[in-house]
Amino acid sequence: MKSFLASLFIVSALSVNVLSQVNIIFDTDFGGDADDLGALAMIHAYIDEGKVNLLGVMSWSTEQYAVSGIDAVNTFYGRSDIPIGMRNSGVYHEPWNHSKAITDVHPFGQTPESVQDATSLYRKILSEAENESVVIVTVGPLANILYLLDSEGDKYSDLTGSVLVQQKVKEFVIMGGQYPEGEWEWNFSGNMPGVTKEVIGQLKTPITFLGYEVGLVIKTGEVFNSINSQHPLYLGYMHFSENAPWVKDNFKGEILDNASYDQTAILYAAEGGVGTYWERIENGVCIPDEEGGNIWVHKEGSAHSYLRLLAEPEVIAEMIETKMLNQK
Repeated sequence: MKSFLASLFIVSALSVNVLSQVNIIFDTDFGGDADDLGALAMIHAYIDEGKVNLLGVMSWSTEQYAVSGIDAVNTFYGRSDIPIGMRNSGVYHEPWNHSKAITDVHPFGQTPESVQDATSLYRKILSEAENESVVIVTVGPLANILYLLDSEGDKYSDLTGSVLVQQKVKEFVIMGGQYPEGEWEWNFSGNMPGVTKEVIGQLKTPITFLGYEVGLVIKTGEVFNSINSQHPLYLGYMHFSENAPWVKDNFKGEILDNASYDQTAILYAAEGGVGTYWERIENGVCIPDEEGGNIWVHKEGSAHSYLRLLAEPEVIAEMIETKMLNQK
């Protein structure tokens, strides 16, 4: 009887854990700013803790090594089976991007030629999901989301992309814009005029925004100077510190602290923390312009909200670094 009860307790505990997991699709412009790499490392730590189920990674970037870099990181953490999709556009190479620095050292199995188109993979994953069970976290420009919303029925589902999203997605967590207003931000621009305006205008699903101003004051990265030089975090952040156009002039041979924009989106998606880490600002809508700016306009009962930092930036930075390094 004791053995039966013990087994029943274990099964019940596992069931509760699975039910409490956040089902995430991670949409990233991996390879440019190192915060995308840090965010992906955080996701793997949360998977180890049983808090996150990563359904897939979508690459907005079509840089030659971006997909392989994502796959190399996933493989490093023992998860080479995570589906990867890539935006359907021409492949190019950008030497200052950090993806190749990782693939030069770590094995990978996926390339731009081998992975599924992001729109098709989105449709596959969503069609197989339970209703209102998926959280889409975007930490780059929103072209993949626009293509998904505009997609027609296919072999995975007869539903249009817009209906599929409305049916299957519980929440969008969007790192982008500035709040309550800003003139230009990369994720809302992406050198793709009008894309963000179109996406935000179409979405009916609840959206939580984390703006540029949140991650800007949370500095992380220098801690990686003390880890193994073959670790993907060391390789990526070192290459970024030495080569990224906006930081390389400060490079003195060691990894530099960097703003933690994308990590804030993962911290919120996995842990929540409203009332502790963040204050949620509601009853308004984010209205993007054509070029990457946005304003926040009052609207009662809106599905939009944005987060304002409550905790000290240094406290959140330590939490993010601990999670990136997968330390308890």
